[in-house]
Amino acid sequence: MLNVSSHKHFILDGFSELGALRPVLFVPFFSMFVVSLSANSLLLYIVISQRSLHSPMCILIAGLSCVDLSLPLFVVPNMLLSFLFDWRGISLIGCLVQMFFIHFVASFQSTLLLWMALDRYFAICTPLYYHERMALPRFLKFIIPLVIRNILLITVFVSLAGKLTFCAENVMNHCFCEHMALVELACGSTAINNLAGLLTIFLNPVADFIIIAASYIIIFSSVLTSGKSGVKALHTCVTHIVVITVSLSIALIAFLSYRIRNGLPAAVRVFISTMYLLFPSCFNPIIYGIRTTEIRRHILITRKCSQLVPTVPHS
Repeated sequence: MLNVSSHKHFILDGFSELGALRPVLFVPFFSMFVVSLSANSLLLYIVISQRSLHSPMCILIAGLSCVDLSLPLFVVPNMLLSFLFDWRGISLIGCLVQMFFIHFVASFQSTLLLWMALDRYFAICTPLYYHERMALPRFLKFIIPLVIRNILLITVFVSLAGKLTFCAENVMNHCFCEHMALVELACGSTAINNLAGLLTIFLNPVADFIIIAASYIIIFSSVLTSGKSGVKALHTCVTHIVVITVSLSIALIAFLSYRIRNGLPAAVRVFISTMYLLFPSCFNPIIYGIRTTEIRRHILITRKCSQLVPTVPHS
C-alpha cells in the first residue's frame, strides 16, 4: 500500500479563466472595498456619536455595520494582492482560520436581521411593553441562544474540514477559502462534510428567514386590523424584507451551486460567492442610512457641518 501525504498548502486560483485580464479585477473589487469601508464606518460613527440614536433598532443597525465592515477585511485584501501580484498561496491552517472567521461573521448577517424583526414585532404588536421587552436582560434571552448556535455550527463544519486528507491536487478554484471549494479537493468520502454544510445553511440563514417571515406576517396582519395608525411603522419593515430576501437569495445560490449539479461556469460560481460577502457590505449601510429617517437626518447634519468648517489660511 502506498503512503500518500496530504497537502498542507493550497493555491487560490479563482478567476484564472481570465488569464492576463485577471489583474483588471482589482479595480471593481477595490472600489467595492472602499465603498464598504467608508459607508459602514460613517454609519457606525453616526450611531455611536449621536446619543439620540442609541435606541435598540439603531444599535442593531450599528451591529450589522460592524459585521459588514469586518467581513470584507477577511477576504478582499488577500484577493487584491492576488490580482496585482499573483500571490495565490495559503497554508491549510491559514485556510481554516480564514474559513472560520468568514463564515462566523457572515452567520450574524441573518441573525441581526432576525433581531431587528423581533424589535419591529415588539414595537408594533406590543408597543406598551416594548421598552420592557427590549431591555438588555430580557433581550439577551433572544441573543445568547442564537450566538451559541452560530459558534457551534461554524466550529463543527470547519473542524470537520480540517480533518480531511487532501492528496489529489492543491489548486482551489476560488479567491478565498470557501468551505465546499476546499472539501471538493479531498480524497475519500466527504458525505459528512456535505451534511454539516447543509445543516448549517438550513439552521442558520434559512431558519432565520422563516422566523423573520413569520414575524412580518403577524406584523402586517396586526397593522391591517389596526387601521392607518400602524402603516407608518411598516417603513423599516419593508427595508428589512428587501435586505433579507436579497441576502438569502445570493447566499443560497452561492452555497447550493457547489452541492447541486449545474452548468454554471467556475468563474460565475466564484463571482456569486464573492458577491455574497461583498454585496450586503456595500449596500446595507446605504439602504439603512437612506431609509432610516433619524440616521439619514444626522448624516445630512454631519455633512453640512463638515462643509461649514472654515479652513485656516496659511500665513
